[in-house]
Amino acid sequence: MRPVVPPDRSRRRWAVRLLSACLPLPSLRAHAHGESFAVVFINPGRSDEAYWVGAGRAMQAAAHSLGLRLEQLFAERDPQRAIALAQQVAARPAAERPDYAVVVNEKGALVSSVRVLQAAGIRCMAAFSGLLPQERAQWAPRHGLPGLLGSLEPLADEAGYQTAKSLIRQALRERRQDAQGRLPLLAIAGDRSTPVSIARNAGMRRAVAEHAEVELVQVLFADWQRERARELVRTLLPRLPDLRLVWAGSDQMAFGAMEALEASGRLPGRQVLFSAINTSDEALQALQQGRLSALSGGHFLAGAFALVMLHDVHHGRDFADLGLELQLPMFVEFDAAFARRVQLRQQQGLQGVDFRRYSRALNPLLRRYPFDVRAVLGG
Repeated sequence: MRPVVPPDRSRRRWAVRLLSACLPLPSLRAHAHGESFAVVFINPGRSDEAYWVGAGRAMQAAAHSLGLRLEQLFAERDPQRAIALAQQVAARPAAERPDYAVVVNEKGALVSSVRVLQAAGIRCMAAFSGLLPQERAQWAPRHGLPGLLGSLEPLADEAGYQTAKSLIRQALRERRQDAQGRLPLLAIAGDRSTPVSIARNAGMRRAVAEHAEVELVQVLFADWQRERARELVRTLLPRLPDLRLVWAGSDQMAFGAMEALEASGRLPGRQVLFSAINTSDEALQALQQGRLSALSGGHFLAGAFALVMLHDVHHGRDFADLGLELQLPMFVEFDAAFARRVQLRQQQGLQGVDFRRYSRALNPLLRRYPFDVRAVLGG
């Protein structure tokens, strides 16, 4: 039986409602186009952690631009707390629940969080980190996990490769090989289970494999913590007198390693070259000073771009035609001049950025999302 189409003046609203009904777990409240809706972001980071604070601020700027309401809850790097926050949101009275939640697969918290939220009628979007390969077969978006609309991830492999490649190139240009012609490299990774960490490490290893001179002496797992990286490197340094390169999966771990190196009497950027990932003010400044030799970042915008996609789903323009698990380039390599421009932009904030230009619902001629990290950062 064919559906009955309302009169012309109601066609658009009818089409939006029909598409919404086809999606899993329809929103508790129907909204006309242009009305505000609510999103909660379960932030896996610490409330004083530069990267995750910056990611949350970018999402607030996008929410303001798009006219939606955003609430942010910090899990303080505790995956069990992330799940508990999802339970608290789901337990709210129906009228006080958000329409959507943005969640992150930090140390395997994604599936449990989504299952709790979808049971309460809250649809979810994964950002920054999506499903692990071993989770995907059972918990695919909109199938095994009906309440998971999809995911948006930066190509984390790209960041690992970019920074390692740039670090190695500089060392070769400056002829930093040891007496045997080798470039000993120490890698400091985040953790063993988060998709982002796994992918960044894979990118680093791919760059290392392209250069016979580079010897990967060890991979340390510092759990994204500056203090942990400092202690691990402090203990290891006496056994690495010929160390030339340090690759780090985040800026804070790089700085912890630098502090250990400085305590041993060696200088970052002189005796040992460092790379890092992220765009904290400290990292941008260290690149300009020469303490960092390679830096990549911009992926903190993944949450802001995910809000654009939720805005479009809510207003009848699904992203399913592009795929449910999107991985897009979001890492930009920095030089000193670009680092200075980005520092200025971040000090001014992103409130002036018009995220509506990226919406396919608001710009119907767009076939794909023209997410442009360099343009948002002022490049």
